[in-house]
Amino acid sequence: MTMRKSAALLALALPLAFGRPAQAQAPVQYNLSFPNAAHHEARITVTFRELPAGPLQVRMARSSPGRYALHEFAKNVYDVQATDSKGQRLSVMKPDPYGWTVAGHDGTVTFIYTLFGDRTDGTYAGIDSRHAHLNIPATLAYAQGLEQRPAEVKFALPQGWTVASQLRPDAGGATWYAPNLQYLMDSPTSLGPQQVRTWQEQGKTIELQVLHDGTPAELDAYTEQTKKIVKEAAAIFGGLPDYDFGRYTFVANYLPQTSSDGMEHRNSTSLTSSRPLRGPGAIDNLGTVAHEFFHSWNVERLRPQDLEPFDFQRANMSSNLWFAEGFTQYYGELLLRRAGIYTDEQYCQEALSGIVDAMLTIPGPKRYSPVYMSQQAPFVDAAAAIDPNNRSNTYLSYYYIGAGNALALDLQLRQRFKTDLDTYLRALWKEHGQQQNYAPAKPYTLRDLQRVLGQVTKDTTFAGQFFRQHIMGHEAHNYEQLLAPAGLLVRRAQAGQATLEARLQFNPDSSATLGTTLLGSPFYLAGLDREDVVLRLDGRKPTNAREVQKLLTAHKPGDVIQVEARARDGVRTVPVTLQENSDLEVVPYEKADRTLTKAQKKFREEWLNGKAKSGGKR
Repeated sequence: MTMRKSAALLALALPLAFGRPAQAQAPVQYNLSFPNAAHHEARITVTFRELPAGPLQVRMARSSPGRYALHEFAKNVYDVQATDSKGQRLSVMKPDPYGWTVAGHDGTVTFIYTLFGDRTDGTYAGIDSRHAHLNIPATLAYAQGLEQRPAEVKFALPQGWTVASQLRPDAGGATWYAPNLQYLMDSPTSLGPQQVRTWQEQGKTIELQVLHDGTPAELDAYTEQTKKIVKEAAAIFGGLPDYDFGRYTFVANYLPQTSSDGMEHRNSTSLTSSRPLRGPGAIDNLGTVAHEFFHSWNVERLRPQDLEPFDFQRANMSSNLWFAEGFTQYYGELLLRRAGIYTDEQYCQEALSGIVDAMLTIPGPKRYSPVYMSQQAPFVDAAAAIDPNNRSNTYLSYYYIGAGNALALDLQLRQRFKTDLDTYLRALWKEHGQQQNYAPAKPYTLRDLQRVLGQVTKDTTFAGQFFRQHIMGHEAHNYEQLLAPAGLLVRRAQAGQATLEARLQFNPDSSATLGTTLLGSPFYLAGLDREDVVLRLDGRKPTNAREVQKLLTAHKPGDVIQVEARARDGVRTVPVTLQENSDLEVVPYEKADRTLTKAQKKFREEWLNGKAKSGGKR
């Protein structure tokens, strides 16, 4: 009789609970411990309370914010069990590869599992005796139907470890909170002996929480450079975003076992690299800092409508990654120049040369638009496949094709309309980015991007033409003409040098295996392709890269050499016409023995010099 009475009371209570707003319902509670960290395991307990009658569907995410391919995080979950409020074991079934069905509960389910993780980057979980770097979709299970409930997370930390996260801590730092599942999944968390640097910028708290092997002085110097980047980024938009809890956190792991990556989030970014905070590696790391921090505006708050809300159970396709990632790629490098970290020459070498070369010499952008390249993200964004593809001839990353269009648009706005790309970004931010409530209130469409460009230029014809030709189409920009007013020259990096334009893998028997041959390249025109084996070049064995280069140096573009190759149809000898090396570079006029005029100098300074009050000038 007592059991029947309890069941009746529970049946009455559950509708009342689910009649309340999700934020008032029992939070989902997570407890994480690391008893076997040396072997890359975490033990995770999730408690779901005030559940409706019927089976509970528990899932692991299949995709992750900022990543667009499927990653199937359930593959690293095992030792699963579930209990009710009294600790009684519950039936756990597996209806599909991605989750579990828990039946027979009494309104409470405690779901327990072991997670394996040994990749420290922005997508997965990396756990060892030194630290735990947790991308939350790869770490925490969730229940269908409870996505709007708040979450509470507790960590059983090994001695000396602290927590770095955009989650909101309680006063003692023992419990960390998220308002809903979307925010929880967007909150990378690093556990370990953090070294912390914190400062105030425009009334907001900015913090670096860093795991690294270097000295405090190296981190201090790195922090000063980061401060300059933060100021320059804020100057573009007229101020910092209103971070949800008044704080932005760089969650950084610069340890030998990490994989190089950066992943944007609303109020933080995950930074991972094996490069130290000194020497050339420091600038590479700062480039990731600049790119990811710019994302706290572009893509996190100024967000494409086709990514809202993010769906954790499928690949998320967007037509706008050329803008979300590509324009961010452009500004990430530009911020290094405006912050005084790059000189003009370094900016040309490290940023502009790569953009212009990719846009003008790679086959992909001659064939397909930035919109198309964006839509390919589920197949290329760290996606795994074992079958060969032809992307060398059909694809250019939306990072590069977007950056190439950002560069061209910025220069056209400056030359034709007495405005600039900064102004365009501020206009978009004002209309589509500033209004937030843990999520963008007014995400944009492709049509919105074109419309606002027309408003900024006061020329809707130009805006429509730019989008038709260069965003939905694939017409090339004239970068030589666009860069000339800044006193920057586009030229052949190795003019007059003969090349095969091929990727060769050299074999122990002094042959060389071809990679995918590029459209229009010498081997492509000769009818040779991937996995064909070059036996002799001009009568010589292709022993190594040095020998092949020596052979090419003895020839000039247009020369015909005989190539003996073992193809799928047998061994044959074919004539191959050498071409001129097509690599392009961008250099300042001063480095090319050209005169830099006062007008060009002024144009370049207005474009590249710092915009923040303390921005460095060169």
